[in-house]
Amino acid sequence: MTTGTASPAPVAPAPVRQSRPTWLPDALVVAGYLALAVLLTSAQWGHPWRLFHQAGDQVLFEWMLAHAAHAVVEGENPLHSTALNAPDGVNLMANTSVLGLGVPLTPVTLLFGSQVAFCVAVVSCLAGTASAWYALLRRRLVGARSAAAVGGLICGFAPGMIAQAGAHLHMAAQFLVPAILALVFRPADAERSPWRPGVGLGLLVVWQVFIGEETLVFLALAAGVFALGFALADRVAARRLAPALLGRLAVAAGVAAVLLAYPLWFQFRGPQHYAGMAFAAHGFQLDAASFTASARQTVLGDDWLPGLLSPNPTEENSFFGPGLLVLAVVIVIWLWRRPLVRALAGCGLVFAVLSLGTELRVDGTVTGVPGPYRLVAGLPLLDLAVPARFALVCVPVLGMLVALSLDRVRAARRLPAVPGLPVRLLWAGAVAAALLPLVPTPIRVVPVAPVPGFVADGGWRPLVPPGRTVVAVPPVTGAARSPVMLWSARTGLAFPAPGGYFIGPSGPDDPTARWGAPDRPTSVLLRRVADTGVVPVLSDVDRRQAVEDLRHWRAAVVVLGNLTNGDPVRRTVDDLLGPGRPVDGGWMWDVRSLAG
Repeated sequence: MTTGTASPAPVAPAPVRQSRPTWLPDALVVAGYLALAVLLTSAQWGHPWRLFHQAGDQVLFEWMLAHAAHAVVEGENPLHSTALNAPDGVNLMANTSVLGLGVPLTPVTLLFGSQVAFCVAVVSCLAGTASAWYALLRRRLVGARSAAAVGGLICGFAPGMIAQAGAHLHMAAQFLVPAILALVFRPADAERSPWRPGVGLGLLVVWQVFIGEETLVFLALAAGVFALGFALADRVAARRLAPALLGRLAVAAGVAAVLLAYPLWFQFRGPQHYAGMAFAAHGFQLDAASFTASARQTVLGDDWLPGLLSPNPTEENSFFGPGLLVLAVVIVIWLWRRPLVRALAGCGLVFAVLSLGTELRVDGTVTGVPGPYRLVAGLPLLDLAVPARFALVCVPVLGMLVALSLDRVRAARRLPAVPGLPVRLLWAGAVAAALLPLVPTPIRVVPVAPVPGFVADGGWRPLVPPGRTVVAVPPVTGAARSPVMLWSARTGLAFPAPGGYFIGPSGPDDPTARWGAPDRPTSVLLRRVADTGVVPVLSDVDRRQAVEDLRHWRAAVVVLGNLTNGDPVRRTVDDLLGPGRPVDGGWMWDVRSLAG
């Protein structure tokens, strides 16, 4: 008998588990940001006669988006337009024309109109900013995807971002900021040649100029303060990184200078350029108590307190609540050894203090204490800045600090001082408690008078020959909201018109900035009637002046839409120009013979 070892039984191969695509979690994070942005704009989708609560600003940006699409289709100069403020036109390079948004959105504007394009732009600004910060955090600063997602959420949807998004596209569009910072502050082991990152940086700077120069100025200042703070915190690393950094900046400056030479010349020396600002920018500052308060567009917000602590609803740029600020202080103390954290803390503190303006206010009370902003208020560029917007720099600072803290606790399991207590759960609860009061609510809307059918359907076309204009009543030329600007935007700039909401010179020989064109007597008269509802007693002098103003505007027709005091305004225009006739959505006066 022989003995031996038995052959092993065959083993079935283990089933191969289908792993998820590596891009799927990132796509889900971005989809979440998009869904939130769509939800926040939901009150306007499908409602063409609703605007976000700062209606005049939305009208302005709808017109800018419509202008960009019109310039692309017609091959016109995108830096200037005579479709508004006829006959002089508007220097759009010197206004917030957001060409960097409007040109890419041209297909949306042409297919669906200016309102849909504006809503798409708001969604893109909010979700795009959050996604860009998520990408930067995930690639450079944190290992945990969840930490990067929370950081991106703060950066894209903080109260200040929601406040700006409903009105100021140029301030809400910060999706290029992380990309610019990624090229400015590259790792030491990245490619050493400055040319490729320098050229990329220069192109991004040019794109940002055509979205919003103000954001670029704040970014440059914040990057400088951060770099100085980092150099003080880690001198060895700063000396090692400085040569490559300066090389990239030099290349970027050269690229940007070549591409921006003509647009910047046009802005400062072209037709309808102006000098200074049309409003007292220094008066727009934040109250110190605003940093711990709740903004209007949050689950705990109300109308009263934010109105006391901020200059207007669009400048609620702080309002972080006490929880997030306490959390930030804890994070800075906890991670103080990291030079990055010290630099971020210093940068955030500097810009928070600057946002308080030239004189400190606390709980609505003027203290008489000079604000630190007074030290830099006279410097070039800073003399035109809105102090309240400096607080927007604190948004990504807080987002990065929270992300760094969440990533730090990822590897920790228990608190040494409290055995058995899970650190992850404890810290996640603290972060949630700080962020839940800041959950945004859908941006509020207000009704707006529809565009008269006579205008929207083109009933004016047979009456308006080339070179002549459609005059809306009242023909606003100052800072008040202009009905014709909405009519022009919603019809794709189909006709030229006087008036509008823009910044221009005070006169042909006076470049001092003002809102709109210099007032004409007839504009002032009709605006007063629209505001008060009182029909004035007119003279032949008023009637001759109206004819002179119509000739200045090269008017063909005058159109009155739906106004609160529409009947008094109609009777006044009848007295000035003769009886009008009813048209779809309002009244019309054919003034071709009067205007010559």
